[in-house]
Amino acid sequence: MIQAQWLIIALCTTVLATSVQTALVPAQDVDIIVAGSNTKTTVPSQVTAQKPYKPIEITEMLVRSEVSLHYVHTSMISEVVNPDPSPQEATFRVLLPDTAYISGFNMILAGKSYKAYVKEKEEAKKIYDQAVSQGIGAAYIATKARDSNQFMVSVNVEGNTTATFDLRYEECMARRNGFYNLDINLHTGAFIPKLEVVVHILEQQKITELRVPEVRTGNEVDATEKDPQNPKAVIVKSADQREVTITFNPDLEEQKRLAEIYVEKTKEKAPSNSYIARGGDNKGNKQDSTVLGQFVVQYDVERSNDGEIFINNGYFVHFFAPTSLFPLSKNMVFVLDTSGSMSGRKIEQLRGAMNAILSDLNPHDYFSIVEFNYGVTVHDMKEADQEPPLKSPTYNSNLNSRNTTVTLVPPTRASPENIAKAKIIVSRLKASGGTNIYDALDIALNLVIKGIDQETEIYLMNQDEDEECDVGFIYDESEEENNVLEPVIIFLTDGEPTVAETNTTKIISYITEKNSGENRAALYTLSFGNDADRIFLRKLALRNDGFTKHIYEAADAERQLQDFYRQVSSPLVSNVMFNYLQEQIIAESLSRNFYRIVNEGSEVVVVGQIKEGISEMTAQVTGLYGTEDGFGRIPHEVIQRVPVQCGNDKIPLERMWAYVTIKQLLDKRDAGEDTINSEKKALALALKYEFVTPLTSLVVVKPNATNSVDVESADKITTRGNPAALNFAAGSSITNRAAGVSKASLVRSPRPAVLSKSTRGSTAQVAPAADEIPITPALKAKPSVFNDQPAPTVSPLADYHLEGFGWTKSILNTSTDALVFNASGKIVTLALTKDKNVPIEVRGDVECSAVGSNTANVCVYITRCFGARNITVVEYSNSYCWVNNRYAGFCCPSNEVDRKP
Repeated sequence: MIQAQWLIIALCTTVLATSVQTALVPAQDVDIIVAGSNTKTTVPSQVTAQKPYKPIEITEMLVRSEVSLHYVHTSMISEVVNPDPSPQEATFRVLLPDTAYISGFNMILAGKSYKAYVKEKEEAKKIYDQAVSQGIGAAYIATKARDSNQFMVSVNVEGNTTATFDLRYEECMARRNGFYNLDINLHTGAFIPKLEVVVHILEQQKITELRVPEVRTGNEVDATEKDPQNPKAVIVKSADQREVTITFNPDLEEQKRLAEIYVEKTKEKAPSNSYIARGGDNKGNKQDSTVLGQFVVQYDVERSNDGEIFINNGYFVHFFAPTSLFPLSKNMVFVLDTSGSMSGRKIEQLRGAMNAILSDLNPHDYFSIVEFNYGVTVHDMKEADQEPPLKSPTYNSNLNSRNTTVTLVPPTRASPENIAKAKIIVSRLKASGGTNIYDALDIALNLVIKGIDQETEIYLMNQDEDEECDVGFIYDESEEENNVLEPVIIFLTDGEPTVAETNTTKIISYITEKNSGENRAALYTLSFGNDADRIFLRKLALRNDGFTKHIYEAADAERQLQDFYRQVSSPLVSNVMFNYLQEQIIAESLSRNFYRIVNEGSEVVVVGQIKEGISEMTAQVTGLYGTEDGFGRIPHEVIQRVPVQCGNDKIPLERMWAYVTIKQLLDKRDAGEDTINSEKKALALALKYEFVTPLTSLVVVKPNATNSVDVESADKITTRGNPAALNFAAGSSITNRAAGVSKASLVRSPRPAVLSKSTRGSTAQVAPAADEIPITPALKAKPSVFNDQPAPTVSPLADYHLEGFGWTKSILNTSTDALVFNASGKIVTLALTKDKNVPIEVRGDVECSAVGSNTANVCVYITRCFGARNITVVEYSNSYCWVNNRYAGFCCPSNEVDRKP
């Protein structure tokens, strides 16, 4: 009997924007459309020697999700039967959420178990380089689904045998619009006689809200209370309201009904306009007629404004999601791309979405509308009373130039009259010209910095030099209202910068440096369609206290924009700091503990480890929230003391700690902050807890063998903007069937790619090699162990330029980049910077009083005070101060400020 041989798992990065599902067909030509280019190659497919008499069947699929403290373990088990005597190829395909990490994969073929191990990518490549692989290329492309990654395995199943696949993944659910959303993709590849989904939720607090909407077909946005509920879902609740089990068993008739709905809803093609998206194809793709959609569970739990802390087996998690505070009034700056590529349906959807968004502004909010294409326009509400211009005021026929003067109009109060005028202006938005991202963001920040207490000014942009000057700028003496507004920038684009500064790295550096101080804005970025530079927009948002969201170019793009705005429209608490006593926690284990903004309906999660022997944990949360009349801010301070209790195996705090820490370390790496150290720590944790991340790969090992095969990451063939690139894996099917052969795969011996995780999406495939393929002896695969070589000893003070301040070492927390100490029984956390250009108070050095000092003192960043080199922690706790309401300052004698040795 032919034995299943070497199995190579591959993951190809994809945005899942334009998907092509190749079919296994007999003698005919197969079109191979490579996403990421506009080329198409037609090549003859392989001809099956003999068509199987009895086709392979998927007989069972079981999905189990265990949820505790909003952390999810999901297992997807599929059983495949080959009733024919001849071997046949079987495909196991799973779409998992893009926030999930694969944590395990097993196959049972002909009674033998194949387990996947997590390896560091370079190690996996070395293993592969010692093996010899040959055969034809097989291409697989992910089925279209939003915010999901593809996992696909294709293997040969021996005749008259059963194959079982078991994929496990984990995720920490984010809270959006007041609900946790659990999405399970049912892209089964066939109608299955026994299909069962079971979601078991066990929470420590009462479950106050529970929704199980109808299966989400056609990629809709999050369901609301208005959406109908799933009539086929069976819900069983416990008496204490902390536990619930949801079961969904769609029979074949129901599966066919859902699949028909899905096909109908996903038939729409991309809009046709004069700007064809690079990598796009307007012909559309064949829809998978067996896709059912997403099974969704939404729920929320009982909570308080103080937050909740849970401790288990040496780990803690701190949830903060206040629900009954008054929101902060905001200064909202909408920065909207109206370049030529936005023409057609995109600009219509943008107008429709902005019309609804403007209606949601609060009466005490202020807003600005900044339009950009070649140049930039800050719209004045007076324009609504005038005849619309014949063409865009910023249009210029010279592709390399832009308008050089922009009128900076002060932000407008969101009164009913101004909202009505803004809607008229939005209705006139037209698409034309290039994409001037640099100037658009620069001007948006000027509006934030100058605030609402200003008069109209003329802003000059010099085309030849990087200089700017203001003309006619006047401040109002009263700054009271400006100081209580929370600045928020929403930036939307569908392309890359083509005008002014086009280097995205320089744009990020400049904008991040300018967006500083006590009036720092949260910057949220939206990539509209497939041509936006999502890596750039993600990094820009991460560096500026925001996050990024992709808007899919589809019929519901307008709803997607509105749904995004709901998530950020109500900043609830600002400058939120989580403080813990140093003697109680392991400082290096603490996750991110400062958040510029916590929006209503969201949640902040802080995790860490506690020291041994601690019987009680103390936590302090500080921040600012709004007043009832919308014209002020109130300090928010909560101090909690939580007893350390015995362990509970049902609370997965250790894995939650690992998951959150890895996510944040990779965010830090992607933002370009402490890249090497963050990546090193994330890799160590991913290997220890066996998570498939952008730094690790899965290796499948043949049982009882001393060899393994693995290869380089498919990330290298990813294309920018639309990286749904084809992945060609070596290996030939026993039945000589192929999913299609690309000319590119015949140029040289193809290299398969390993299963790895990308921040942009994934495709995976397993291709079996033939029995006769020689295998070069390689390293014996073992469960992952991180063998890290010790790095040269370097003082952590050097990272913060504190070499002369030795006393800070005992209170330095490198995981949060802060000094943390106890002052008069209160936990104080003061941020540090790794930048050589230290923070300086926006208003200049402010006078302050130091304990025991009779001299004139000013508050400066700690390294600016030469006299602070030889003090003690106790002395510092009596004379510390805040620079820009955040950074570690010292009440320094004036003659010691900026003094050189």
